[in-house]
Amino acid sequence: MKIDTQTYQARRERLMQSLPENSVVVVRTGELSTRSNDCEYEFRPHSSFFYLTGFPEPSAYALIHGHGDMTLVTLPKDPEKEQWDGFRFGIEGAIANFGANEAVALDELDSVAFAALDGASHVAYLFDDSTLREKIATWRSAVAARARMGAVAPTNFIDLAPVVSEMRLRKDTEEIAIMETAAQISVEAHKQAMRTVRPGMNEYQLEAELNYVFMKSGVRQPAYNNIVASGSNACVLHYIKNDEVIEDGDLILIDAGAELGCYAADITRTFPANGKFSEPQAALYQVVLDAYHAGMEKLTVGIPYEACHNAAVRTLTEGLVTHGLLMGGVDQLIESKAYRDFYMHNTGHWLGLDVHDCGAYKISGESRLLEEGMVLTIEPGLYVSADNQSVDEKWRGIGIRIEDDVQIRADGPYVLTHGLPKEIKEIEALMAENR
Repeated sequence: MKIDTQTYQARRERLMQSLPENSVVVVRTGELSTRSNDCEYEFRPHSSFFYLTGFPEPSAYALIHGHGDMTLVTLPKDPEKEQWDGFRFGIEGAIANFGANEAVALDELDSVAFAALDGASHVAYLFDDSTLREKIATWRSAVAARARMGAVAPTNFIDLAPVVSEMRLRKDTEEIAIMETAAQISVEAHKQAMRTVRPGMNEYQLEAELNYVFMKSGVRQPAYNNIVASGSNACVLHYIKNDEVIEDGDLILIDAGAELGCYAADITRTFPANGKFSEPQAALYQVVLDAYHAGMEKLTVGIPYEACHNAAVRTLTEGLVTHGLLMGGVDQLIESKAYRDFYMHNTGHWLGLDVHDCGAYKISGESRLLEEGMVLTIEPGLYVSADNQSVDEKWRGIGIRIEDDVQIRADGPYVLTHGLPKEIKEIEALMAENR
């Protein structure tokens, strides 16, 4: 799946309309990252650069000006290097395939940037890009040094991040289509894991089932490091070792999503290794599921973003009191944040080109209101440390999270990750299919 070139052009036009007159935008895609010695990781373009250009190659720069006109600075065609490292679009390909008004070779970057900055009033770029910041300072100094010859250096600099973040926050129909496809591939991967898990497997063997479905379905890599956590490993929020043996009676927490066209899916499911929840596991799982449903009710247009989290926290705290993991009044426990011993993260995040996507959660100090086109996760959880001596032994080492991807629509929330069981009976039924 691919976004139309005209969509990228429209984004650049909208971007320039949001900036002061006589602005120039400079963004770069990034460089290959070394894994070890002369071996590199597979390249993935910077998300905001990709959002504005669709250009997938490393070492590229985009200069955007006027009404969205774009100059791409890229590696040229080089048959010898392409023999070793693979295809390049080159100058002609950048124009023909990505809608660039002009394209030049990377060794012309300084001269092209000098020309773009000369006479511009404002330069917009991502302030957190230290490499680009240094280059822009050098280019500006070079322009200023030629003031006697009529050159005019820019005087104002604009952080591009807030502007592009707001654009990226609201997904269009093309983006949603890609994200739902990535979500559904991820759903099938999770189903495969539920069907194939057996006590005695290693966590990474179960991870292999996820990656098999991803790649078989046209996804080159996951959107983030797969989490396949058995037993008390599920209490480690970003567990990625995935190297322990799955024991009979363990719960398995899998947090994994596909990346398609640079767009991320993000799903978590928790299920029993032997196909049957124990009584304590089922009790806490139901609390998390109830919190999921309580939060989902708040994912509607015009409702503050944090309402979902607040609803989930209340339901989780009530459940912790019901089962004796917390003692006291629910309101007081929420106010004192006592629940954070068992629930220490938020109930979701924006989702898009980054798995933790950009966009402000608060406007002028207040939780922003949900709008049509936003996509986010909902992911309540409970984590009872194995060495927590304050709770009954039967609860210790239980880690649970349930996560789906949700599009905000005018008619209510739409779950992009639909079709993946969450209810206890549904999970057990799916797991029984191949047993």
